[in-house]
Amino acid sequence: MKIKGICLILVTMLFIIKPVCSFAEDSPLLSIKETVDGVLDILRDPGLKSVEKRETRREKLRSLVYARFDFEEMSRRAVGRYWRKFSSEEKGEFIHLFGKMLERSYIDKIESYTDERVEYLSEKIDGQYSVVKTMIVKRNGLEIPIQYKLILKNGEWRVYDVLIEGVSLVSNYRSQFRSILRRNPPEHLLRKLREKTAKKVDAVKR
Repeated sequence: MKIKGICLILVTMLFIIKPVCSFAEDSPLLSIKETVDGVLDILRDPGLKSVEKRETRREKLRSLVYARFDFEEMSRRAVGRYWRKFSSEEKGEFIHLFGKMLERSYIDKIESYTDERVEYLSEKIDGQYSVVKTMIVKRNGLEIPIQYKLILKNGEWRVYDVLIEGVSLVSNYRSQFRSILRRNPPEHLLRKLREKTAKKVDAVKR
């Protein structure tokens, strides 16, 4: 009877422990680590460091960023209550254009931290939201804090904002977007975003 009782306890424990392990594997911190480590692997790849390989390198970085970042959530937060003024087509275009701007801002920043060490400090989960704190430690000892804010959607942790040295990627645009939308229709903002992204593409080509 004692052996059967022990076996029953062990089987019960396996069923209890399994969901906990599954959650740990999908934790926001490990999700961020997977993405950031992937980004650093690309940046450190000798075969992608030349000027000729810049676009190839950027394309690989984009695929990682788009897989982890929730640009729709970022877009909604950037325009706030004015989001309801956008038609479904305008929302789609805004998400695309704003996503390009945020992706470039993040990649531009992270590309300069190629040879530094990344420390994954902590995660704080509050329901469907979480905050992951990381630190980039440069060779000279300078520490650069990068904080990721995530939301849980369809069982996956997605980034909806990044704070680099305390500066939010989304908040950086929020006030100017809302100022424009306070006096103008969404098309006016979309036109400005088209022009801005086109200029950046031209600058990269040069």
